[in-house]
Amino acid sequence: MIHVEFLGPIGIDSRTYEAKNLKELKEQLHQISELKEWLKISAVAINDEIVDSVDVELKEGDKVVILPPVCGG
Repeated sequence: MIHVEFLGPIGIDSRTYEAKNLKELKEQLHQISELKEWLKISAVAINDEIVDSVDVELKEGDKVVILPPVCGG
């Protein structure tokens, strides 16, 4: 199982998914209507490392975090 956390204003509780890679996980996450717009603008981290490709393989126990853009000062 892959543990997925949604940070900040996304407002969705953590969930677990079965996925072989980030592309497969992204397809599953797009099924959540209130998440679609966030996925377009958010960064993704796997096990605390920012990734920029959906071709990243996932393994049992990985933690994926969806990081929305923030601003502050």
